[in-house]
Amino acid sequence: MSFLGNDRDLGIAGVLNAEEPTAAKVPHQINGSFAHLADSSKPAMRWQAETLAQHQQWQQDLRQVVVDLLGKMPERVPLQVKWAEEKKFETFTRHKIYVRTEAAYWAPVYYFVPHQRAAPLPAIVCLHGHSGIVPYIGEAKTEKEEAKIRDGQLDYAVYLAKNGYVTAAINVRGWNETSGNQDSGVKNLRRSCTQMTMDSLLLGMTPQGLRCWDAMRVIDFLQSREGEVDPEKIGVAGLSGGGTLSMYLPVLDDRVKLAMIGGAFSTYRSSIFPIRHCICNCLPRIMQYAEMDDVVALYAPRPVLLINGVKDPIFPIDGAREGFDTLQQVYTLLGKPDNIAADFFDGGHAWSNNKTLEFLGQHFGAPTSR
Repeated sequence: MSFLGNDRDLGIAGVLNAEEPTAAKVPHQINGSFAHLADSSKPAMRWQAETLAQHQQWQQDLRQVVVDLLGKMPERVPLQVKWAEEKKFETFTRHKIYVRTEAAYWAPVYYFVPHQRAAPLPAIVCLHGHSGIVPYIGEAKTEKEEAKIRDGQLDYAVYLAKNGYVTAAINVRGWNETSGNQDSGVKNLRRSCTQMTMDSLLLGMTPQGLRCWDAMRVIDFLQSREGEVDPEKIGVAGLSGGGTLSMYLPVLDDRVKLAMIGGAFSTYRSSIFPIRHCICNCLPRIMQYAEMDDVVALYAPRPVLLINGVKDPIFPIDGAREGFDTLQQVYTLLGKPDNIAADFFDGGHAWSNNKTLEFLGQHFGAPTSR
């Protein structure tokens, strides 16, 4: 039935002669509309298992949904690596390499290898946030840039390499030398998140999925490094946008044995939904099905460290605490309560190494180079 037919049924004259409400009496702003829509439509596949069998069935069902939401992936090509640069530091060597992740794309990677190795070492894939790759590999041209690295502890790829871990810091697709069309309003950094999002969605892909795909191909590279990398001890670490990728990557790849998720874990409802974020953080339709703690629970009981500043303005700590409480229930049900940990530190939107080495030592063992 057409809307015109509905109007005739109601009586057009009555509608036209009705008293016109004032703006103060009717909701007419989108914030209120979207808040109501979100609150009246709860995620359909929230974790509520009471038995191991229920959890396993839930995990299987939701995992397929999230994999589908992350979108189509590129066609796999044979692993190829080009070695472009080598710089020696006091305790490690940093290689600049390019890993071919699809037919027409090579991901730039900074590959850190500690000098002293008594045996193959655990490796951590390190994913940067919206500041781009440069500060995350510890490079700065000004005192202001140095302060940003220091205050945010952004150079965790360097820090972990100094402490005996192999690290692979990927120049995430869409930033720095990989960028395409420049994001509007971004002047001091080459960044193409808008193009990444629009183009990938039009192709049935997502920016999160494509960026995780690159990380998966880098894991292929890490597992090929006999004598340097223990192929059974590969983890992921990321802050902000990199933290978001660190949350999704273990869903797609069982080879990721642990995750350290920094400045990205809260709830969709309290963070990504009502607060301004880059469009590349939005995974279409995810709120129909799940919350962030559900996504992490998809790879329980693999070890996870949640890193959140209690003053982070864009990933509210109340949402992080709520999700952590649920995950403690999940891991307890699975008999691995010690595999979920949190560092809710006194700070803002930043990384923290308060617990990283302890966490890695607990689950990967101390590096044999130390």
